[in-house]
This record gives sequence, structure tokens and C-alpha cells, in this order.
Amino acid sequence: MTTHSSPWPPVTGDALLIIDVQNDFLPAGQLPVPAGDMVLSPLTGWINRFAIAGLPIFATRDWHPPDHCSFTSRGGSWPPHCIAGTVGAAFPDGLPLSAVVQVIDKATLPDVEAYSGFAGTDLDRRLRAAGVCRLVVGGLATDYCVLNTVLDALHLGYKVLLLPAAVRAVDVHPGDGDRALATMMAAGAVLHQEGQP
Repeated sequence: MTTHSSPWPPVTGDALLIIDVQNDFLPAGQLPVPAGDMVLSPLTGWINRFAIAGLPIFATRDWHPPDHCSFTSRGGSWPPHCIAGTVGAAFPDGLPLSAVVQVIDKATLPDVEAYSGFAGTDLDRRLRAAGVCRLVVGGLATDYCVLNTVLDALHLGYKVLLLPAAVRAVDVHPGDGDRALATMMAAGAVLHQEGQP
């Protein structure tokens, strides 16, 4: 198991990638991830670190139409959540995302599911345009959107440093989050031992 421990300075070629930290995935939301709000503090530290270094920050978000195929009303697995333009789809006030953050909308088509931040988006193009070769990743949820985004990033040739203190799992089946972490590490992601910079 490859790990890094703090302090660890981001360098040119690194980007922070925050995955789906939206109101609906926090405790008062429509699809709350258990302890999902616990990612806010460590991610704030990393946002500040990348901002000070002048390095790119990307944030993905579910931006669903009201009739998205993932919703139970259409036979999907999840209650309606992160409907485009609603408070639930917004980033929480506790996440200090500035105007320099590049937002990536995903799962925007009614009939297409997209757990990965790369699925049907221009994230890869934007990363390459910014000269990014390594992603520092945190967000929600470990066993769905984080997992799929990290696996796609590795497949596309990016290095990934995963922040375990800045991710939380849905754990539909107990242990899903731990299994997702193991899967990402087996695929080549590096685990950062401490989420707080």
C-alpha cells in the first residue's frame, strides 16, 4: 500500500478534484451520505492550499433533470436529488469555492446515468488543457461517484492521490466504502494518510 503523509505540497501539474459535495448529499439533503458533512473541513484545507499555490481546482456536481433515470420514480435506485437549479444541487455554504473553481456538470441527460465526473463531460479536455497529470481527490460518495471518477482518471493515465479523510460512503451494503477504497488502490490510486493539510 502506497501512502503519503502530511505535510505534502501540491506542485505544478497537480489539480484538486472535489466530487459532488452538494447539499442533497449532506445530512439535511434528499439523499444524505452518512457523515457527508465531515468532508467539508478537510476539503477546505485543501482548497486553501491549492488556491495559495495558484493551482487548478475542479468541482463536479450532479445536475439532474427532474425526470432523471436514476430516480425511483423512473425505476432507478435513488430518490430525486440534485435537480438542476435547486438548493439541493447547490454547493454548501461551508465549502469555500471561489470563482476560480471550474465546475463540471454531470448526469444532465434524462436517460443517461453518470457516476463518473468524466462521463459525458469535458473534464478530461479541461485537465489536459491545464497541464494536469495528478489529481488530488475528495468528495462524495466513496462507493459511487468517487470510485467511478477515480477509476476513469487512472484509466485515462492520470495519477491519483486520494484523501480518505475527505470522502464518505453511502454503504448501501456494509463495507462498500472500504471495498471501494481497496478497489481504487488496487487500480493505482495512492492513499493520503491524513486529509487535513
